[in-house]
Amino acid sequence: MATTFDELVIWQKARELTNSVYNMMDGYRDWGFKDQLQRASVSIMNNIAEGFDSGSPAKFINFLNIAKGSCSEVRSMLFLCEDLHICTKEERTKLQSVTKQINTGIVKMISHLNSATQSPSHSVTP
Repeated sequence: MATTFDELVIWQKARELTNSVYNMMDGYRDWGFKDQLQRASVSIMNNIAEGFDSGSPAKFINFLNIAKGSCSEVRSMLFLCEDLHICTKEERTKLQSVTKQINTGIVKMISHLNSATQSPSHSVTP
């Protein structure tokens, strides 16, 4: 059982993704596109963290859904990164694989929280 958000594997993967996105975008001059992609990746990890410490399973689920949406946004923008020659197809595929892993983890966490709130015998701590 995680006692802090940084013990969550999905948060750790989101942190790695964010670092990869920042490294990939280093030196890229389209500030709007760069900012949007970086903000979306940061949103994933921060919403997981904020939700973990929100105080209730329902609030955590809400934050996880926001993180899930940001995950999809990053995955979508990575196609543009390839199209704009910011990254190779292989780099895009690798980063999108990470977004899919995070997304899967978020879905599992939401499912766990939903089942825990419906059964008083289960712990609600992720």
